Parts: sequence; structure tokens; C-alpha cells
Amino acid sequence: MPETIVFIHGAFLASNSWERFASFFSERGYATLTPEWPRKTGDVEALRAHSEELEGLGVQEIVDHYAAIIAELPEPPIVIGHSFGGLIAQILLGQGIGRATVAMDPAAPKGIKRVPLSTLKVAAPALTHPLRRNGVVTLDFDQFNYAFTNTWEEGAAREAFERYAVPDTARILFQDGLANFTLHGPTEVEFDREDRGPLLITVGEHDHTTPPAVAKENYRKYRDVEAITEFVEFPGRSHLLMAGEGWEEVAQYIGEWLDRVLRPAAVLEG
Repeated sequence: MPETIVFIHGAFLASNSWERFASFFSERGYATLTPEWPRKTGDVEALRAHSEELEGLGVQEIVDHYAAIIAELPEPPIVIGHSFGGLIAQILLGQGIGRATVAMDPAAPKGIKRVPLSTLKVAAPALTHPLRRNGVVTLDFDQFNYAFTNTWEEGAAREAFERYAVPDTARILFQDGLANFTLHGPTEVEFDREDRGPLLITVGEHDHTTPPAVAKENYRKYRDVEAITEFVEFPGRSHLLMAGEGWEEVAQYIGEWLDRVLRPAAVLEG
């Protein structure tokens, strides 16, 4: 039976954002699943047309949604999450869910104190309108480009916007933004869990949404545990690491990391 990878997409994206990664890992023998967030159904055009269904969608509902999907699998899968999906993947890992986890450019969990201006600018379409707390936010091209594709040629960035960008729930941005002022918020991660699978955190050098300083602070939160935790920064890259020029290098690195941290265990078990 092939190992399964469950991909978790991020905010303002849909599951088609994984199309290249899913194909890459399928060709290498993995079973790949790219489930949408709860309440997201249909293709990108349908998600744009019916975004009101996302009103009030919060972090816990998304976590529970993916936990339920994973619980139905015969064996613990590898979990790869991007952006807000990278945060969801870490929350699941802290619950003991997943054989190994890759958090690509993850949104900051509770406890990360560093909030660069670029991150605030990315979240501004929601956070500057408090009445939208339980509403839906739509990014225009300039906002999407700043958040996801700031290192790309404009033509490629516009193609990505047309192909991948969807409206999304504002609630998760408020939950994450206010996490450090909440006693037990939904973006809390169990950093100290020892009996968990390996974790890789990635970031792009020029990421505006999750700048390297934020991703590195996230990585350092795991410094007191012996469980495998690694970090890699990809030079010259922005936030949308799994699409655009050079995505194969990122996928190859992750694939080799999975081989390194999981295959030796498989040999010993055999």
C-alpha cells in the first residue's frame, strides 16, 4: 500500500494550488489527497461565486475537518500544509496526527511575538475592518501579488491570481492576529510533544506573508524537544512556493527529506 500525503492549502487559495505537488508526489508512488477546507466546494469559479458560505469559518472547524479526514485513513499519513495550512498541520502534529509533517511558510502559531510590517499589510484587508470579523475577504490582484507572488514576473503573477485566488474567511485572520491576547486560542500548538513525527518548516527568502524571521521563530519554539525538527529557507522565493518557477526544487527537497527521515525507520521496522 502506498504512503499517503494529505495536502492542506492555505487562506485565499483552494486545493488546486497543490496541482503540481500532487502530480510530483503521485509520480513517485505516493497516494495524494488534496481536500478543500470545510465549506469550500466546487472549482475556483464556484468558490468565488459562493464565498458567503465561508462566513464565520474558524480555525477549529478547519482542524476538526482535516482530523476527521485523516482518521478515516488506514495508516497515518504524511501531512503537508502551506501558509495557514502549515499552521493547521502543526496543530494536528501537536495532537499526534500524522506520520511526518511539512509546514510550508506557515502562518504564525500562538506564541510567536514577531509581527513584521509586511505580515500586517497582508492581513490588512481583514484586520482594518473589524466589522468583517465573521465575514469574507476578497483580495485584488495587487494584494494577492504582494502576499503570494512578489518575486514573480507580472504576467506569471496575474496567471496565478486568475487560477488560484479565492475569497476567504476573515475570522481566521482575527483569531491568529489576536492569539497572543487569548488564554487558550485555536492557533495554539503543542510545541513540546516528544512522541510526534518529524517536522520540516520551510520559508522563502522574500516571503511577505510569513517572512523568514517569523518562520525561524516558529522553528525555535521546538528547540526543547528531541523529536526531529528541521528548517530550510529557499533563496529568492516568495510565498507561493508550490507553484511558479522553481517549484520542482522545493518539491524535490521535501521528497528527499521525507526519504531521509522516514525510510530508515521503515528499514529498521522491517
